[in-house]
Amino acid sequence: MTAQLCSRLVRYKQWADSGLNEVVAANLDKVDARDGAILLRILDHIHAVDRIFQHHLLELPHSFAAPRSEAAPAFRELARGMKELDDWYVSYVDALPEDDFEQPIDFVFTSGRPARMRRDEIILHVCLHGTYHRGNAGIILQRNGIAPNDDRMTDFLEEQGAVYFGGAVQVPDRREA
Repeated sequence: MTAQLCSRLVRYKQWADSGLNEVVAANLDKVDARDGAILLRILDHIHAVDRIFQHHLLELPHSFAAPRSEAAPAFRELARGMKELDDWYVSYVDALPEDDFEQPIDFVFTSGRPARMRRDEIILHVCLHGTYHRGNAGIILQRNGIAPNDDRMTDFLEEQGAVYFGGAVQVPDRREA
């Protein structure tokens, strides 16, 4: 069950990040300079945290002194990096044996504080953290008259083929598709 839920969550994150990056790509020139800089910092923070926790999952050191890059990258570079890392998370979760989701990992936060989390908790954190900050980005876009992407889990599930009728969920049999 954990593998299935984590798989759904990282796919949702991949989808929501992609939608946000599409909106930003089409509208960044319409956002005032100050808000544009804040928007890029928000996206960079999401990506930096995703990279830091990727390293924790791989039990490798990282070079981040803070949960952000020293200098904000250009949007295109950032969007490309986010896509590559979202794809990595999907592949990682799909390849992880069910029993490994509960494996604890010791690591150190960028603040220097030691921590221990299970692999499934790290994956959950990465997905929820991104959701929170995509909301921040959406507010910046709205403040500039730009509609953010729909990034609700229900939107994702509907696109994936889960159809809602009167509170019951009908999921098409993928073998018939």
